[in-house]
Amino acid sequence: MEYPQTPDGRYMVVRGRLWRLANPHLPPAEREALVAALMAARRQVKAAMAAADPDALAAARSAVDAAKIALGERGPVWWDDGTPDFNRRLARNTPYRQWYQRLTGGQD
Repeated sequence: MEYPQTPDGRYMVVRGRLWRLANPHLPPAEREALVAALMAARRQVKAAMAAADPDALAAARSAVDAAKIALGERGPVWWDDGTPDFNRRLARNTPYRQWYQRLTGGQD
């Protein structure tokens, strides 16, 4: 499923909410390795939940967070123009409001 991306390429919109995209300036090999680490960590989360192992779950969630930070999806923003981060905010409550309304035909 393809989600719309903001014109500046910083976010995708899922159910009206902005989610920060990975840093597009990462070298392809580095990005591939980080995505692989993220997917492995997500599998670890699933296994820890199935095993009802709270310590393994905490470690797996920490690995997911670390991979997302390295990709630029969390943590410090990857752009340097001083624009604030609107990650996880409703598009209608951000400067992307008009763009999002045009995209959805005015439906939030």
